[in-house]
Amino acid sequence: MTHLAPEGYTSVAPWIVTDDTGALLDFITAAFGGEELARVPLEDGTIGHGEIRVGDTVVLAFDRRPDWPAMPSLLRVYVPDADAAMTTAVTHGAQVITEAADSAWGDRGGRVQDPFGNIWWVMSRVEDIAPDRAWQRMSEPKYADAMRMAQETLDAALSGRASGVASPPQHPTE
Repeated sequence: MTHLAPEGYTSVAPWIVTDDTGALLDFITAAFGGEELARVPLEDGTIGHGEIRVGDTVVLAFDRRPDWPAMPSLLRVYVPDADAAMTTAVTHGAQVITEAADSAWGDRGGRVQDPFGNIWWVMSRVEDIAPDRAWQRMSEPKYADAMRMAQETLDAALSGRASGVASPPQHPTE
């Protein structure tokens, strides 16, 4: 039987197009423990194809051509310790977008923007929470504040405004 994707790859893979794929691969290696799989330089000095494994996912990348628009990516990465990974990412040139906080659904994490404009949700699974319980926790101040801050900081980062907009979550059955 032929598998949907090659061995070691997932059915959906993120692509990152950047101005310096070599530096991006180095950043992902240093910040998130990535394992570089491929770096294919082209005659013009750009990188035409790069691959890096982070956990169980292969992230693909290549250099942007000068006449292409900038295309920052939004990515989520699960790591053993979100706080430590965010600190490491900042050490390697990232900027914090959203400080780490606990979520109603059992994750701890925040966001960083890498030196190439990509925004990473840096997450650690800290507890298993049933979906009904997660929705109940959404109304608790600790989790409601974390959700509001996550929305506001992302909106501010993406819109360029000094402050962002947030809206409370609405349970899908309401």
